[in-house]
Amino acid sequence: MATRELHDCDNASALLAYVGARRTAAARAEADQLAAAVAWAGMHSTDSYDEAATLVPGVEESLTIAGPGAPLVAEFSVLEFAAALGLSSDAGRMYLGEAVELAHRLPQLYARVQSLDLPVWKARRIAKTTLDLPMAGAAYVDAHLAAVAHKVSIAQLDRTVEEARVRFDPDEALARQNAAQEGRHFDIETRQVSFDGCVDVHGTLDLADALDLEDAVARRAHDLSALGLDAPLDVRRSIAVGDLARRQLSLDLAAAEPEDRPKARQVLLHVHLSEAALAGASTDLDLARVEETRSFVSAEQVKTWCANPDTQVIVKPVIDLADHVHVDAYEVPDRLRERQVLLAAHVRVPVVPETSPAGGLRPHRPRRPRWTDL
Repeated sequence: MATRELHDCDNASALLAYVGARRTAAARAEADQLAAAVAWAGMHSTDSYDEAATLVPGVEESLTIAGPGAPLVAEFSVLEFAAALGLSSDAGRMYLGEAVELAHRLPQLYARVQSLDLPVWKARRIAKTTLDLPMAGAAYVDAHLAAVAHKVSIAQLDRTVEEARVRFDPDEALARQNAAQEGRHFDIETRQVSFDGCVDVHGTLDLADALDLEDAVARRAHDLSALGLDAPLDVRRSIAVGDLARRQLSLDLAAAEPEDRPKARQVLLHVHLSEAALAGASTDLDLARVEETRSFVSAEQVKTWCANPDTQVIVKPVIDLADHVHVDAYEVPDRLRERQVLLAAHVRVPVVPETSPAGGLRPHRPRRPRWTDL
């Protein structure tokens, strides 16, 4: 059926079909514009024999717009393309560079854009973060994100790019880590107080310090609720920070028993060794994965945390995920449950209610657990 114009949509179904068709057309137009940028860069590449790629002697230079391995382009061609898009010279250069980055260094992601399986904006977001990666790092990102880039979060995209940087450009990753450590801060805007008497607090902390602070604030907020404070969670958390500052957590006012409260930092490490590590091969920068935050840090950072005299280090047996463990009991042992969680990386819980014969809802009766539900 031919696509109707908006004024011809006389019912809800026709209007939804119109919207869907326009969205597809818009996605196609964006993908075609990206392909045009790639063709323009190829036409003006310094490696091209096209007459348009000829540089003006003494006036024009070749320009790097994408990562290592991508072609260089004539300087003036960037300005012409930016003008055609109605963008500034800097914005046009960024657009052209991200298009070239996708076509030449992230070909699988570029193919998904052209098949309309991946939005242009998300592909450009990935390309922007891979511009300074070596060729092997860009290939790593392309291989790991091509099939899932359309549905994963921006945070996961950034984690994948960062892991590629650590693996294939460890010197740069270490330099960024040191710069981040130097950039830690904690600011309380006491000079910007209005009539409401509230101030903003913001900062950047080491991961271990942030987890400790989160644990202390969460526990104190829970205690305040147990002690009868009828306030929203966010309000209780803000009060908890003040209690920490006044050291009221040391008083015996908590709802929980003192022995139930952790007295020191606890470090729980899940160590996963790669085949290269098992074979004795060394890497430039060893990684330790923090599963609770879905992130990774350097092994040196873990050593720093464990060297803290207030840290309680918990040592657990290494779980071989390739091994087959059998039990002869109905109950699932903790070691097997943890093993299945590590393998599946998620927990499935039945939440769909069942309908009774009378037409009402009745509580869902738990079925016998299966290994995939652990």
